[in-house]
Amino acid sequence: MPDSWTIRHFSQANPRGERQGDVAALLRRVADSIDEHAGAEVQDITFGSEVNDDGDWPSLTVYFHLPGDDGV
Repeated sequence: MPDSWTIRHFSQANPRGERQGDVAALLRRVADSIDEHAGAEVQDITFGSEVNDDGDWPSLTVYFHLPGDDGV
């Protein structure tokens, strides 16, 4: 096992505005983004939320490895 490693990640939220709090739409968007990373091995997904003038604004951060990354 390596002493340390780097993991790739991206964060995603719905566009700010009236439908920004639609968690089901956010999950679909994130699933599409994962599909765009061919062979991605997802290690973790975290959920966060902030509040702005339009209400709750959830986001997801996906942590993943790609084939060929060290340790995969």
